[in-house]
Amino acid sequence: MRAAVKGIGMALPKQILTNEDLAARVATSDEWIVQRTGIRERRVVSEGETTQTLALAAAQDAMERAGVSGEAVDFTIVATISPDQKWPASACYVQDKIGSKGGAYDVSAACAGFVYALDQGASMIETGRAETVLVVGADTLTNQLDWTDRGTCVLFGDGAGAVVLEAAEDGRGLLNSILLSDGSGTKHLGWFGEFLTMNGKEVYRFAVKAMGDACEKVIEKAGLQPSDIDLFVPHQANIRIITAAAERMGLASEKVFVNVDRYGNTSGGSIPIALAEAEREGRLKPGMLVLTVGFGGGLVWGANLIRW
Repeated sequence: MRAAVKGIGMALPKQILTNEDLAARVATSDEWIVQRTGIRERRVVSEGETTQTLALAAAQDAMERAGVSGEAVDFTIVATISPDQKWPASACYVQDKIGSKGGAYDVSAACAGFVYALDQGASMIETGRAETVLVVGADTLTNQLDWTDRGTCVLFGDGAGAVVLEAAEDGRGLLNSILLSDGSGTKHLGWFGEFLTMNGKEVYRFAVKAMGDACEKVIEKAGLQPSDIDLFVPHQANIRIITAAAERMGLASEKVFVNVDRYGNTSGGSIPIALAEAEREGRLKPGMLVLTVGFGGGLVWGANLIRW
């Protein structure tokens, strides 16, 4: 028995912030941003939109597509590093609003949060502790940005994605995961004061190596080869990092899903948003082998191998 994705949803703020908009605020340009990141625009929360409201909207979308009621959800897990309050957990808000009576908690693993949360949710199903698990990735990091720092303010956007997990006996589901961390890199990326700060060069070097290593390990763990991958859905942080990881595995561009150009880095929301879009575009089909990988402040990183 494995934990399979029964429904997947997403939610995005209405406001679009383009590179041209940013160029009016800070010393940058569309050409400079695109060349270094691949990002052209991103979504930004406005009045009435928060991490919790986006998480709830994505959860409801996933549940509707799965045909699952709130009462059926045994656990609600929200991966976020930008909660609306320090506590209680954002998952408790979502749990209440969907009408679930099951457990609820948050996961804090930065941009790798969804990878971690998905593995935890799947484990609950595989061990018989739950029949239905809701896993959400949601962040609003634009609230943590210094809008005068062109090195960080151009990178991030807001959004949320969610999946409903249920048991499957037909070979579908999460095949395995690899979850890793290196706390010695804590200083390179985080929210240590008023604003998010990042050592861009160190994070880039780390991300390129870590993503490649995690992908190779999770594929090898399953006794498969990179050529077996049907769709690669990486954390959408930077097009250069995505390209480097894909090239290391020898994956053709048509096997790589990219939406960083439209949404930027949405942290915990990145991978589930990408999965949701891939499904809507017909690029995710039953039986496909899907590889996800994420990395973030901590430093933390990990990968999931999924039979869709």
